[in-house]
Order: sequence, then structure tokens, then C-alpha cells
Amino acid sequence: MKTMKKRALVSVSDKTGIVEFCSRLISCGFEIISTGGTAKALTQAGLPVIGISELTGFPECLDGRVKTLHPVVHAGLLAMRSNPEHMEQLEKLDINTIDVVAVNLYPFKATISKPGVSFEDAVENIDIGGPTMIRAAAKNYQDVAVVVDPKDYEKVLSELENGGVTLETKKYLQYKVFAHTAVYDSMISNYLAEKLGIRYPDSVTFAYEKTQEMRYGENPHQNAAYYSEEFIRAGSLSKAKQLWGKELSYNNINDANGALELVKEFEEPCVVACKHANPCGVGTGKTIYEAYVKAYESDPVSVFGGILAINGQVDAQTAAEINKIFIEIVIAESYTDEALEILKSKKNIRLLELSDIRAKRENSAYDMKKVYGGLLVQDYDNTLFAEENVKVVTKRAPTEAEMEAMLFNWRVVKHTKSNAIVIGKADRTTGIGMGQTNRIWAAQQAIKHAGDEAKGSVMASDAFFPFPDCVEECVKAGITAIIQPGGSIRDQLSIDACNEAGIAMIFVGDRHFKH
Repeated sequence: MKTMKKRALVSVSDKTGIVEFCSRLISCGFEIISTGGTAKALTQAGLPVIGISELTGFPECLDGRVKTLHPVVHAGLLAMRSNPEHMEQLEKLDINTIDVVAVNLYPFKATISKPGVSFEDAVENIDIGGPTMIRAAAKNYQDVAVVVDPKDYEKVLSELENGGVTLETKKYLQYKVFAHTAVYDSMISNYLAEKLGIRYPDSVTFAYEKTQEMRYGENPHQNAAYYSEEFIRAGSLSKAKQLWGKELSYNNINDANGALELVKEFEEPCVVACKHANPCGVGTGKTIYEAYVKAYESDPVSVFGGILAINGQVDAQTAAEINKIFIEIVIAESYTDEALEILKSKKNIRLLELSDIRAKRENSAYDMKKVYGGLLVQDYDNTLFAEENVKVVTKRAPTEAEMEAMLFNWRVVKHTKSNAIVIGKADRTTGIGMGQTNRIWAAQQAIKHAGDEAKGSVMASDAFFPFPDCVEECVKAGITAIIQPGGSIRDQLSIDACNEAGIAMIFVGDRHFKH
């Protein structure tokens, strides 16, 4: 039986490190087979290359669509060296084995990320030969080392230079191939579904890329990692640049996301203080400093050790005020140099900059919750209410000031865990009750937190009142107006209680449960 030559097939879109990789392969006794632009780059670097047409005896055709889809290539990849019949067939057909494959795929992601890319251009950048080759090589992992990530070149080379690629490494490379093609196919199928307007397909895949491994998860005994979407969305936490402090933890990211989602509801200067993904104080003002003071004063106890989301620039005055207490994270649109210097005096604070913090959530995005054995997928709650559904249901209509206050607090209650009640003024919260198993407890919690500030505040409820007890608590606390969805079969009881006390109440129709 004839002796097979050591051969590597190399065809890459990402040419990072490919010349050195091939040079060292040649030093290990390999012949290099290559195609198109990769062959050109290697030839220009002075390396000997066997062109794919020279190998197959068949010209590249159809604008390069067909070049590696040939039995000479795939028999060389798929032949099991331990199977005598396979090797006899190769000898009879005069086909040489291929022992190393370095291939990465057409840049589909980069193509569809370009503004105004046409559907035709996107489809033209769907790789056919590349996935076929790497899947074939990965299937025959025990005989072929297949590399799809330039970061793995050094590992493969060092093992080759020391006797050969180990079976353990080949299995790892096999795994990376199928992870790579899974992500690639996911991007293609999601792109095509979007073009067809298929919002909830029969089967769905999402591609995420690991951003960091964490010291632990929600609790110290849980392992965790953070993954970003393949296409990082504007205004998302994944786009934030960390300027100071140690790595974010699992809880940091979850809590910061809660603060970030709420601050996006406001156009005016706004500061959101969050704890355990729930708001504990929200303030707006003419300046960020003014907004911060209002957010802090909403709940000075809970804000300690919390997270701040700020939709503007942090200046020195605001930074000095923030530094009076312990804050885990500040995520802001930007910072002045002086503010950064002040905040960095605190060793344990994390500072994140998100220049497009005001970017709204895209309607194409999904809100997802993992449950054991399944995945819940829905549209994001991107609305406040439909104006045509708003109606005053009490004898007294709210004043303009009360209406302004109700709209402010409605934005906050939308991002507060159910059952949720938020009370406050037109520019700040005064008390927040969240995550209760019944609505009256949430109302009592919010009123208790507000103390004397409850008087003259308004109330926002994320869902309807099943009983008039929440109104009764409002009467005792001096709350003047209520905004809620309405829709209970007992609505009239709450309406009557408001009328008796002179409280204005509006129904908006839309519910905002957040679990």
C-alpha cells in the first residue's frame, strides 16, 4: 500500500496568523492545499501551495461556488485510516488523505451587519463548501485535526511539532466545528425568518458569545458565565465599556439590566437607583445632580450598595454626592474627567460607560425566561398604554400636576416586580412596594416606605385592584390620585371608594406584570 503524503487543506476568510500556521506546517512535513484568496496570500508570502484545481483536476466554476465539493477532497477527509477497505479504495482511486483542515466561513455576520445590505448579497455570503469540509473533517475526528478558530493554531502546531495532535485535542476541535456551524446556521435561519416576517417559528435557535466567566452565579455555590448576543444591540449592557472596578458578577449584571431598562423610559435627565433588579428610587430633574438627589432621597436606606443608571453625564458635583455612600455600580452615558477621578477614589465601585444609553429597545428583540426543560419567549413590553384606552372613571378628574405625576410613576411601576405599587410625585418616587403575593401588601409596603412623603403623592398599580382595600390605604395616607389598568369585576367598588374620598382615578387598560 502506498505511503500517504501529509497534507493540510487551508481556506480561510479570517486570515489572522495563517501564513505562520502554514509555514510551520510545512516545517512539519506537510503539503499545503489551498483556494482563492488564501492561496494567493500564501503564495505572496513565498510558501509552496497546491491549488485546489490542481488537486481535483477540475476547474473552480460558477464564480467560485464550486471548488472543494469534490470526491478527491471529501474522500481524503472521510477515509478512516484504521479501515483497510477505505485505504484500499483511496489507493485504487489515487486519492491522498488530508490530515489537517484550517477553514473558517464566509463572513455572513459581517455582511448582514452592513447598512443597506441587499438580500442577494446576504445569500451570496452563505458558505457551502466550508461547512461541508469542516463537518466532514470533524466526523472523521480521530484522523483529521480541523481548526476553525485561529486561536487554536498554536495548540495544534505545538502538538504536531511534538509527535502529533492528541486524540483529546481532536475531540475538542470536533466540538468547536459543530458549535461554529450551529451558530452560523442560526444566524442564517434567523435572518431568513426576519425577512419572511416569521416572529415565532416552530423551532428556534439563538446564538450567543461568551463575554466572561464569573467567579460564581446568583449564589457562591453556583457556577456562571455571561453571554452576549451575536449582534450586540444599541443601548444594551453588552455594549457598556467598563472604566473602573473589578469584573461584574452575575447579580451585578442582572441588577444593572433592571436599572438600565427603567432609565430608558425617560427623556429628561434621570437617575434610577436599583437593588435586586427592582427600583428603590427614581428621580428626574433639570440636571443629573438634581435627579440623583431626588432618587437618593426616595429611599436612602435601600440605595446603599445599589446600582445607579444615569442617562446623562456624571459631573464632579454628582460624583462627590455619590461617593458619600457605597454604590456597587454606576452606569452612565458619560463622565467628566474630574468625576472619574473622584469616583475612582472608591476601590470597590464599578464604573460603566454606555454612550447610547438612551437607545430604545428594538421591537425585533425577544424577552426570554428560561424554565426547567423549556424557554418562554415573548415580545418586550415596549409600550406604556394606548391613549385611546385612557379614561377617567371617577367624578373628579386628575389635575394636570397629578396627571404628570401618574405618568412618571406608571413608567416606574412597569419595571417593578409584581405585585407592584409605586407612589410618588411628578419627578421622584416616594415609596415602592414590589414582589408581594397580594396587592394590598405591596400598597402597604410602598406607603410605609414613603412615610410622611405619601401625603400628596399619587399611586400607580401594575394591575387592577380586585378589592377597594388599596384605595382605603390611599385615603389614610393622603394619596390624591391613582393610575391603574382597570378590568376587575369589582372595579366599581374601588371607584366608589375613590369618589367618596375625592381621589381621582384613571384606567389605562394595559397591564404591566413583571415576574
